[in-house]
Amino acid sequence: MPIKVAAVGTGNVGRHALTQLINDPAYELTGVWVSSAAKAGKDAGELAGLEVSTGIKATNDLDAILAGKPDCVVYTAMADNRLPEALEDYRRILAAGVNVVASAAVFLQYPWQVLPAELIAPLEDATQEGCSSLFVNGIDPGFANDLLPLALMGTCQSIEQVRCMEIVDYATYDSATVMFDVMGFGKPIDELPMLLQPGVLSLAWGSVVRQLAAGLGIELDELTEEHTRVPAPEDFDIASGHIPAGTTAAMRFEVRGMKDGRPAVVLEHITRLRDDLCPDWPQPAQEGGSYRVEVTGEPSYALDLCLSSRKGDHNHAGLVATAARVVNAIPAVVAAEPGIRTTLDLPLITGKGLYRPN
Repeated sequence: MPIKVAAVGTGNVGRHALTQLINDPAYELTGVWVSSAAKAGKDAGELAGLEVSTGIKATNDLDAILAGKPDCVVYTAMADNRLPEALEDYRRILAAGVNVVASAAVFLQYPWQVLPAELIAPLEDATQEGCSSLFVNGIDPGFANDLLPLALMGTCQSIEQVRCMEIVDYATYDSATVMFDVMGFGKPIDELPMLLQPGVLSLAWGSVVRQLAAGLGIELDELTEEHTRVPAPEDFDIASGHIPAGTTAAMRFEVRGMKDGRPAVVLEHITRLRDDLCPDWPQPAQEGGSYRVEVTGEPSYALDLCLSSRKGDHNHAGLVATAARVVNAIPAVVAAEPGIRTTLDLPLITGKGLYRPN
């Protein structure tokens, strides 16, 4: 019997999630929530870019979504710039007895010791009230820096450090809000964007570092962070807009989980808007970008993950992977015990039922 699902958000990630929910017979779509009046009333198939009519019309009303009594909500709405609203959405959905799989807010991947207890408690209380579960994941934060390093760590005799890296050209990532408002590309070097405000990196990717530390069974002493930005040598354009000369065009940052004065777990991002920028920084394993896991120990590992798609570039592939990671988790999350669930306590998600010979 299909699992009843509703989609909240139809943006960069959401439209890929919606496509899978419509096409996969394992799911029955009960509703679609959208943030804009322009999308309200449109058929889910149109919003997914499919040539099908589902009979499910998009709405701006979250109560209407809950009235459809889905077993699970796939939440991909933008959360970075509306955190209080997103957290309240989660609380309402979970308290109503509906499970949630989501791509944001990313700190919910593993929120303990990352979020203040007073922000976690309402969600945990809601899961108990509604006998529901919440799972937040994606490709990063998510699969590339939780399941992959955890699997490698399980084949070591000893471990000194785990480092997870995203090395990606973001020029084709089409989201002005993320690129300009959150990350600060195209902004003056002396203007500190949202992402680089003190503590924000540790909030966003602290979940990665804390979860890997939990996998190692260690208690970190603290999280530290650092960043570097490099200006554009001349004017150029990217998918999200214009990058003036002298404004931020490349960024490198680290979030370090420290133990006894040493970095035990490190999350690092190397982000360029052109592949000729910062040639001395680490380079991806394929043109455009890749993810890398480095485990230093006995034995040591270096694993490169290269994403591609017949329908787009590496950034397109990453968006599809993020959507599929949470959609494919739906059966496990629906079956899970109530609470905030993580990669550490969900069963292995194998792609069961996804074989398509054509």
